Amino acid sequence: MSDTECDIFISGGGIAGMTAAAAFGSAGFSVVCVDPAPPVTERDAEGSDMRTTAMLQPARTVLQDAGLWQKLQDHASPLHVMRIVDAGGETPEPRLTRDFNASDVSDLPFGWNLPNWLLRREMVARLSELPGVEFRPGLGATRLFTREREARVTLSDGSRIRARLVIAADGRDSPMRQAAGIDVRTTRYGQKALAFAVTHPIPLENVSTEIHRTGGPFTLVPLPDQDGLPCSAVVWMDDGPLSQARYDMDVPAFEAEMSTRSCHLFGPLTLVSRRTIWPIISQQAARLSGERLALIAEAAHVVPPIGAQGLNMSLADIATLLSLAQARPEGLGDQAMLDAYHSARYGDITLRVQGIDMLNRASQVRTPALRDARANALNALYALGPVRKTLMQMGLGVRGGGVQST
Repeated sequence: MSDTECDIFISGGGIAGMTAAAAFGSAGFSVVCVDPAPPVTERDAEGSDMRTTAMLQPARTVLQDAGLWQKLQDHASPLHVMRIVDAGGETPEPRLTRDFNASDVSDLPFGWNLPNWLLRREMVARLSELPGVEFRPGLGATRLFTREREARVTLSDGSRIRARLVIAADGRDSPMRQAAGIDVRTTRYGQKALAFAVTHPIPLENVSTEIHRTGGPFTLVPLPDQDGLPCSAVVWMDDGPLSQARYDMDVPAFEAEMSTRSCHLFGPLTLVSRRTIWPIISQQAARLSGERLALIAEAAHVVPPIGAQGLNMSLADIATLLSLAQARPEGLGDQAMLDAYHSARYGDITLRVQGIDMLNRASQVRTPALRDARANALNALYALGPVRKTLMQMGLGVRGGGVQST
């Protein structure tokens, strides 16, 4: 069996891996992308990803250059306001509400919300249009051998790939990262998150709403209307056993509990999707590169789903790698390129992993005194206009004076 040769081999065909394949393929590089699990591209199919992703402003540029935004924009729900509600008093009622408005820092929305299953559907379609990209779902990378000039990867069907650069986009337990011997630091919170979709009588009106009480935030993000009713994607973080019990509840009991947890801000919530559940961790790789290998997305960093940072950090990884590759195509995958990638991304990733860790720990607090301290801190940060704007710019991945529309 002869080896397949390409510029870039991508291990992992999730959202980050397929985005990387589309980005590098659109830029003229030859790409092979594999994933052991074929993508589930229908909402109600078994195994579909019921989570949603808020694509923040800088992410749109990456998606545009990859030929993806044109396919996604008609399905996207704009997010103009990020609303933080503290409901940490004696009863589950709002006691402090603060709106962070995109218009304070930009004339664009903060971002655009899209269901993950739909992202996969449109990304598969885009990859099929790119002649330089081979997407091979149903195959995984089993062995990695690197030397100074190239990498060789063995796939689960016994075939082999020779590439100048291997991109590991194969998740928090990345086989490619492990093959390269790169360590990770993991923090476990004892939490699990539930993700599902709901309808409700009161619309969100392009507002992402994060409600804090105990155990973790309850976040509603707008989706397109369903059956004539406002619809939202929900991520509900709490202690693992409580989340598991809610996952197993019958629907009427679950709807009653989630409506209470939402403080009835949007009226009674009606479940209109499956529930999915997963453990919450923080994780960071000790290094973002090895010989002929770059780590991106959850192979490099995992954060709790707070502030829409996870995939947007991943897209910043892709944008940085692509920029370095285009600046020196003759040096694709060499030590200088990969050292530059690590240097460019590691500090920002560290800052965001630590910041989201602090926010998550604050969201977990149960004692009244600590819940009061959380509300007071939110109020103080919001009251300082320059600090509020700086925090919003950091959340967007923007430096300096904000983002203007183009």
